[in-house]
Order: sequence, then structure tokens, then C-alpha cells
Amino acid sequence: MSPRSNLSVAQGAALSVGAVLGTGLISLPALAAEAAGPASLVAWLVLIVLSAPLAWTFAALGARYPDGGGVSTYAQMAFGRRVAAAVGWCFYFAVPLGAPVAVGFTGGYVSGVLGGGRFTELAAFLAIVGTAYAMNWFGLRVSGRVQLALSICLTTLLVVTVVAALPHADLANLTPFTPHGWTGIGAAAALLVWGFAGWEALSSLSGEYRNPRRDVPRATLIAVAVVGVLYLAVATVSVLALGPALAGSRAPLADLLAIGLGGPVRIVTAIVAVVLTLGAVNAYFAGASRLGAALAAEGALPARVFGTQRRSLTLILLGSIVAVLLPLDLHTAALLVTGCFTLVYVIGTAAALRLLPAGGSRVVAGIAFVAVGGLLWLNGWPALFSLVIAGGAVLHQAVSGRGRASSVSPETVREESSA
Repeated sequence: MSPRSNLSVAQGAALSVGAVLGTGLISLPALAAEAAGPASLVAWLVLIVLSAPLAWTFAALGARYPDGGGVSTYAQMAFGRRVAAAVGWCFYFAVPLGAPVAVGFTGGYVSGVLGGGRFTELAAFLAIVGTAYAMNWFGLRVSGRVQLALSICLTTLLVVTVVAALPHADLANLTPFTPHGWTGIGAAAALLVWGFAGWEALSSLSGEYRNPRRDVPRATLIAVAVVGVLYLAVATVSVLALGPALAGSRAPLADLLAIGLGGPVRIVTAIVAVVLTLGAVNAYFAGASRLGAALAAEGALPARVFGTQRRSLTLILLGSIVAVLLPLDLHTAALLVTGCFTLVYVIGTAAALRLLPAGGSRVVAGIAFVAVGGLLWLNGWPALFSLVIAGGAVLHQAVSGRGRASSVSPETVREESSA
């Protein structure tokens, strides 16, 4: 047994849950309710059900082809270097767009405590991204254990929120169930991809298990169940306890805790939201800066512009500042980012259809492919942004003529796992 192959089922499940649970959940229930009303619960349920074949597909790929490169590796194996570069571009350019969205979620909690509205939210954004930039510039890294602890903190907050607010649930808040029509469910589902991004981490973790063929399926089932229960519980209690007020809430978890516990809970939730978001943005900046430099080294990005980690990092910061100044609401900005994630999943599941042997795993991959293809369509016009990014990667590869497929794991964009 190799020294590194000692990941237990419990540890693997915890890491997978940590990769999927994100800061978006602190505001996603409100955004989904704004799009679909109480019917957003259907969208949550659909995403939970669809996440199972998606998670299983990446687990099957990881068990058969254990490699840290994740979706990029599978795209290269199945379709070649140009498609692999498109995966890298989608992850890299989603980060500067995603930072304002992630911090925007938290800004609602901070402004709820300090007041100041948009000005306070912008100040919170600059403080968080500036701190993350400085930490990465000077090489200060948040360990994988700290990242996991932050995920546990979020999980604890969710459980406490559900338990505290549950006595205030009212079934009358389920009516009208579809205030925006049944099409609102599709719009909500496209948004909720943000909260389910991360299942591709299963493939990169597979080589670390003691017995991948036995342990990967077990850890996958546990992770899918935990994430599904947490998400559905928070969404259901949010709809039942807050009612119509949920759609306009900037800090739904704080509102739920205020109903259930009272007292200075908004201060507590604001602090937790800031810490969680700083950890997430720091991890995204760290991973994306390395991804950009690696893509440049392999010819998949212009080396003069992205050729060092600090250059890549600075471009991410500048892109984030430009993005936050664009006249986009959180709803649209989130769709632009989830479109990039969804396209990566389309490529990943398509690769699985070519790489996995005939049988049950390929059938599951086919189900996942159809599901994420449908989600990309539901994303609407913002999905065109992801297609433009992927097209740019393919065009650059064709023009440069020297690109090589990146083996950098997209999961490095999500978290720094080294201690």
C-alpha cells in the first residue's frame, strides 16, 4: 500500500461533501425562490436527484483512471488537447466572474448588520478579494484541514438554522406554488448548479483511497445523501418559514436564525459568512492562479500575459473588479458562472461515454450527460458565454499550434488541499 493511499470512506465522503457545499447556499434559497417561488423546491429536488448520476459518473472515471487531472485529463483522453484546453479555460475564466457573486452573497449579510446597502457590499467585496489577493501574492495558503473545517462550520450553521426555524414552518407559505409559472422551475434549476458544482472532485480523489473499487462507491453514496439532505432541508424550511419574504431576502440564513433564536444572530451569521467566503475566494484565487500559469506554460493561454502565477493572479483580481462593476444582478452573474460549470460537466460526461466500458456505468453516464445537457439549455442565453470561452480556447490552440493538453486539475480551483 502506498503512503498516500490511505483515505478512508468517511474521510473521502467528508472531502467530497466539502467540495460541493459552498458559500452559495447562504443565498441560493432566496435566488431560487425569486425565480420560481415555492416551486423552487422542485428545482432543488431535481438537482439533488440529478447529482447522483453525475457524482457516480465521475467516481467511475476516477476508479478506472485514477489521476489528479480530473475533467481535463478525461477530456484529453476522449477528445484531444483542444477540448481539454476548453475545460481549463472554462474553470479559469469562471473565477473572476464568480468572485463577485460569492462575495455578493456575503455582502447582503454584512450590509444587514452595518447598513449602507450597495456601498457596504462593495466595501466587503474589496476587503475580501484584496485579502485573498495579498495572501496568494505572498504565498500564504489555507491548508486543506482549514478548508475542511470551514465546510464543517457551514454544515453546522445549516443544521442549527434548520432546527431553530423548523417550529415556525407554515404550510400556507406553499401557496401560490408557482407564482411565475412552471417555467420558473427551470430558471431556478439553472441557478442551483452553483450549489452542486464540485462533484468532479470525486475523480481526483479516487487514487487516494485504500481500496478505490470498494470505497469510491460507498463514499459517493454517503456524500450524495448528506448533501441532498442538507440542501433540501434548508430550502424547505426557508420556503415554509419565510414565505414570500424569502424571494427578496439578502440574508436568508440570518432571517431564519432570527426567527428561530432571536438575539444578535445577524452578527454571528455575518461573521461566519465573511470567514467562509474569504476561505473560498482564497482557494479559488490560489487554484486559478496556478491553473492559468500552467495553461500558459503548455500553450493553452498566451504566455506573455499569463505566464507566471503572479501575473495570472493579478489578472484574476482585475477581472473580478471589472465584473463587480458590470451592470449585472446576482441572478444573471450566477447564471454566467454556472453556465461555465455546466459546460465542463457536459464535456466530462461526454468523455465518460467514450471512456467507460459498456454496462451500468456507461448507462449512468448517459443519464448524467442528458441531464447536464438539459441544464445547459435551461441556463438560457448566459450559456452562450461558456460556449464563447470554450470556442476561444479551441481557436487559440488552432492559431498557436503549440498547445498541449493541460493536466492541471480543475479541482485546484476549488480548494488548496496541501497542508
